[in-house]
Amino acid sequence: MADGSEQRPAVPLSDSALGTLPTSILRPTYDRSQLTPGIVHIGVGNFHRAHQAWYLHRLMQAGLAQDWAIVGAGVRPNDAVMRNKLLAQDCLSTLVELDPGGTSAEVVGSMINFLPVEVDNATLIETMADANIRIVALTVTEGGYYVDPQTGGLNLAHPDIQHDIAHPDTPGTAFGAIVAALSKRKAAGHGPFTCQSCDNLQGNGDILRRIVVALAQATDTDLAAWIETHAAFPNSMVDCIVPATGPNEIALAAQFGIADAAPVTHENFRQWVVEDAFCAGRPDWDKAGAIFTDQVHSYEAMKIRILNAGHQVLANAGELLGQETIADCMAHPTLSRFFRKVQMEEIVPHVSEVPGFTPAAYVDLIETRFANNAIRDTTRRVAFDGSSRHPGFVLPILRDSLQVNGPVAGLSLVEALWARMCQGTREDGSLIESNDPHWDTLTIAAETAKTNPKAWLAQTQYYQELAEVSGFSQHFDAWLRLIWSEGVEVALNAYIAQST
Repeated sequence: MADGSEQRPAVPLSDSALGTLPTSILRPTYDRSQLTPGIVHIGVGNFHRAHQAWYLHRLMQAGLAQDWAIVGAGVRPNDAVMRNKLLAQDCLSTLVELDPGGTSAEVVGSMINFLPVEVDNATLIETMADANIRIVALTVTEGGYYVDPQTGGLNLAHPDIQHDIAHPDTPGTAFGAIVAALSKRKAAGHGPFTCQSCDNLQGNGDILRRIVVALAQATDTDLAAWIETHAAFPNSMVDCIVPATGPNEIALAAQFGIADAAPVTHENFRQWVVEDAFCAGRPDWDKAGAIFTDQVHSYEAMKIRILNAGHQVLANAGELLGQETIADCMAHPTLSRFFRKVQMEEIVPHVSEVPGFTPAAYVDLIETRFANNAIRDTTRRVAFDGSSRHPGFVLPILRDSLQVNGPVAGLSLVEALWARMCQGTREDGSLIESNDPHWDTLTIAAETAKTNPKAWLAQTQYYQELAEVSGFSQHFDAWLRLIWSEGVEVALNAYIAQST
């Protein structure tokens, strides 16, 4: 058993079963029946339950924030699957911390309900319109914000957004539902709630503000002005490596004596840095370890550039070389040297220091976290949605380096590796299954780029002006041709051998 005690039959997770769990397992000490809702969270995936829900749970364990309980919500069909699982276990979640020195388990109880997932989002809208809800938070992934890559604003031409503009009272997106709920609150004389993005986007609050205000503007200019003036959209930086859940994770929870249909595994590290800009109050998350600061942008730039871009440095090459997990990538001698060189020579120079961390020290921390072989964080999961992650995480660094005539050979190689991966086969000939919302289009471009690398850079929705910048495009062309002619490891070693 994971904690070293005798194996016992797993107990189905529920409120009534909490007292029967093994004593080694932390569980809610607060009376969940007395909690009242204050937060609606849209997108109740693993990350939310291991991160934001955990911080709130820890406050509740200290007798605080009893009126800030979470109501879960979702707008996608898969959210209904999660809803059914969580409602069957009273919205409790088992968190299993994966430390190389040993695992431990904790049951989190800060969520008290999960709303029905409906096409018109009627229940979600009514719930958010209730004056008791003071924060509406989201984890809908980096690619879920309907951002126009050309303008950085709302993509008004997207069919989902077009639907919400035509049907503002029965919207299909989370953002349409937020606008509809804010409209009801305005009409009722209530103040707005705080809209809180918890996704890995630099300036996530600013992005959320642009999306919500632009969508409101399309149907009700007075509402848009009211939201712009009175609502709050704090920026935040979130950080915790949380793998996907599968049979192994369910079995791991069972080793602790818990039958949980949706347990969450996570690393032994968390960080949450939040701008203290809330319009209707907030929990004292800082008493559970969060950081409130006006320097969120510096923290998030360090994390997004070193960790998130670093994930892309590893994942595409790792997928091509058949490395199953990020820890496997870090254990691969060539990949780990490649990672270190790109970080120290091409990423760190464009990252500012934050209190407690220099960029170089943060690279050391990230290397340790990535190398944690207790975390089965798959290379495939990290490589998912490259069409959002490369423009969001990698290309801004490349642009910054080009502006100061800095080195970009390694970042250019990262882009060439993404192009090679999107062709859909590994170096051993095995198939890479679809792993991007735009996979079919990417695969066509990648196939053409085998003999004409410029065909990949012609995807202006990602590269924009970079396709014409010789300092990048020439490197990219040479790397992609070398990868196809001699292989990934030859290209990686050629880069590693370069002196700066």
